[in-house]
Amino acid sequence: MSIATFCLNLLQSNNNSDQKPPDAFDKAETIRLMNRFAYRATGLAVKTLAGLSNAKVNLHGTENLPDAPVIFVINHFTRIETLLMPYYLNQLTHRKIWSLADYGLFKGTLSGFLDKVGAVSTRNPDRDLLIVKTLLTDEASWIIFPEGRMVKSKKIIEKGRFLISYAGGKHPPHTGAATLALRTEFYRQRLRLLSTSDDKETDRLLGKFQINNIEDISTKEIYIVPINITYYPIHARENILSRIAVHIAEDLSERVIEELMTEGSMLLFGVDIDVRFGKSISIMEYLDHSKISRDIASSAQINFDDPIISRRKMRKEALKLMQRYMSDIYRMTTVNHDHIFASMLRSMPHRRFTANDLKRKVYLAAEQDLHKMGVFFHKSLKGDQLHLLTDDRFHRFQNFLSLAHEKGMIQKQETIFIKKSSKPFSRLDLHQIRIDDPISVMVNEVQPLKKLQRSIRMTAWQPKFWQKRIIAGNLKQKALAEFKQDYNQFFIEGESKPEVIGKPFLLRGKSKNTGVVLIHGYMAAPLEVKALANYLSRMGIWVYVLRLKGHGTSPDDLALRSYHDWIESVEKGYALMQCLCRRVIIGGFSMGAGLALELAARINSMAGVFAVSPPMQLQDSSSKMAPAVDVWNRWMTKIHMEGPKKEFFENNPENPHINYLRNPIAGVRELYRLMDVVEKGLADIDAPALVVQSQKDPVVDPEGSKKVFEKIGTEDKKYVLFNFKRHGILLGKGADRVHRVIGEFVRYVESIEKKAS
Repeated sequence: MSIATFCLNLLQSNNNSDQKPPDAFDKAETIRLMNRFAYRATGLAVKTLAGLSNAKVNLHGTENLPDAPVIFVINHFTRIETLLMPYYLNQLTHRKIWSLADYGLFKGTLSGFLDKVGAVSTRNPDRDLLIVKTLLTDEASWIIFPEGRMVKSKKIIEKGRFLISYAGGKHPPHTGAATLALRTEFYRQRLRLLSTSDDKETDRLLGKFQINNIEDISTKEIYIVPINITYYPIHARENILSRIAVHIAEDLSERVIEELMTEGSMLLFGVDIDVRFGKSISIMEYLDHSKISRDIASSAQINFDDPIISRRKMRKEALKLMQRYMSDIYRMTTVNHDHIFASMLRSMPHRRFTANDLKRKVYLAAEQDLHKMGVFFHKSLKGDQLHLLTDDRFHRFQNFLSLAHEKGMIQKQETIFIKKSSKPFSRLDLHQIRIDDPISVMVNEVQPLKKLQRSIRMTAWQPKFWQKRIIAGNLKQKALAEFKQDYNQFFIEGESKPEVIGKPFLLRGKSKNTGVVLIHGYMAAPLEVKALANYLSRMGIWVYVLRLKGHGTSPDDLALRSYHDWIESVEKGYALMQCLCRRVIIGGFSMGAGLALELAARINSMAGVFAVSPPMQLQDSSSKMAPAVDVWNRWMTKIHMEGPKKEFFENNPENPHINYLRNPIAGVRELYRLMDVVEKGLADIDAPALVVQSQKDPVVDPEGSKKVFEKIGTEDKKYVLFNFKRHGILLGKGADRVHRVIGEFVRYVESIEKKAS
């Protein structure tokens, strides 16, 4: 059967078939003799899907799986769970995994497949007896979807209570899984107790369950294990499965087409499927009541469906148990960027907003201690979320914004977005909600996470100026704390410079119209560009001088850093200044010049960029040898020979009070890698640009800086050549001339910005 036909059969089960279900309890012998063929069949289907899809399944909390009979309770959003979970649970537990499946699935080709993989219809009259029997004997564990059906809207909370909305109305989650677990544990304890005192009643009950002898009753208590499955992303679109289905089948319902579009897109275009296993819930504690204990020990005959004295108490315990596992299921939702974007957009009090407004709010929400809130989160939310404030290089923001615009939740007017009111969905629309209103689906999924919701609402209502201040203050404090930590960790007596040389600093300007971010050079520190920073500050410009990772401490620190670390340092500096000033210009010296150009190539909102002595080509022969020496060092490490390695070579800087006196080979390698990246991006720079170079620079070849200038994409660019005989032209005699050229460039950028506005 082709993948298209398989998926079509799986999805085309929406017709409410009244076909008589098979006699499930007659399957007792089949279950007893069942071999691994079913799981090999399931595994083959899973592998086929995996081979044709970009879906990735991530399992979390597998240590919570007990070695005991279990009912697994799982949230139900797609038909994918029906196929995947029996296979994965079998692989993890090495037990037979059977499932309770919607009766509408048992028709045509799919019915035979479901029989083979151990699915039982929800309308089978003997289903409860079968489930209890196989749990008592530990022949199989079971999957039950407590929502009772796919909840495509993910709307499961209403007025603080669990309530499932569907086309036929609303209902609370089913207590079936809880009731079955309680009944199983009830009979397990009763049979083991009676076996010591009443052989006749024991044999009668064993016969009812078609169990041969008391030794077949498991000594292990029954557990319920809650499982949450979260998909990211869930953007539905037309795909090859939906197109094929339209051609090979006639009169497909809108429901089937929607499921092919949604679930087909998830499989074919790539989706992360995060499966989280919650802590197992012991059932014994819910039977610890005098009335229930008396019924367990009663000498009277109790048949499977007989009313018992403790029946009302059992129902209360089932309801309590259901509330617990439903809370556990949704507490484990794997929060992702779409959840935060959608919830933030819905919570924002004003209809009109800019892209940066939404980015900043989501950044603040994503940067909070989600662990402390008890929130599980997608791997994309781990680590720094700075990309939300800079270049959106992972397209999280742009993808969400495009989806919201496509679905009519927002409209764009030049640089302003206008939030539209979401339309209420009727019951009949719920099957289309994943296509028509995916934003609401995202919001609904995280609605049960109260602490997260409270945090998002508070952030959504914070004024813009306050959020900018918070972000800038946090980034500044983090930069200072990071420097202090690195300085203490890598300090070398007699080699490390005083802290003041390496500490990043901010100079306030007269107005917040313009801010400049300054970047020092390789093996240097913020003090290297302080004279230029003071000059620009006297012009009334805000200036932030950042520290690149590995600098201002010791060469041993620099040897451990990559050019990615330096780029991250620059991004933090840019994000800080962006929160302080309306327009931001970035510039740097030597390697700092390369880093300034690299960022300007990625961010189209940059007001201007200047590069002083960008190191596209180096003059120093020892530096040119560094890549080859680095390869040698790595080879020596690989064969465990430390002696022949050469990790540093001597450096004779123009400013020994600032620069390192040892140059790490690994650092030079990263410098070369950085400049390769810079060169590839020069054509993307569209902001006004200035390149400054000394004609007799002993470190950087002027031909390299000229090459940089020629490759810069913008036509609004200027090249200035000085006739100094040194590399460090921002310090020493004549440096004021260079400062003036840069100051004139800053004023020029301000003038064109004013004209544009």
